[in-house]
Amino acid sequence: MRDTLDQLFEVLEQRRTADPADSYVSALHHKGLNKILEKVGEEATETLLAAKDAEAGGEAERKALVAETADLWFHSLVMLSHLGLDHQDVLDELARRFGISGHEEKAARSK
Repeated sequence: MRDTLDQLFEVLEQRRTADPADSYVSALHHKGLNKILEKVGEEATETLLAAKDAEAGGEAERKALVAETADLWFHSLVMLSHLGLDHQDVLDELARRFGISGHEEKAARSK
């Protein structure tokens, strides 16, 4: 079975060149990186607010957080696609970090 991220990547690639009137993804690409970044920022803010609600909330708030996180991930994938990258680049970077403490990884970035 193919991974959900692989399937989504294929759909994003197909829709990138579709008619902007027919595809939300294509419309974002057509509007350019700044619009895509605006959406990523909007979804990041909504995810943060949903997380605050989920901390003290119930099942509905937890489901809302999952939905907002999905929106954030989706728009982040559109951003990567626009810049010629994909989810595998991010997964490879996460895999590279296995076995490295978070403190060590952060220190290495600042050098």
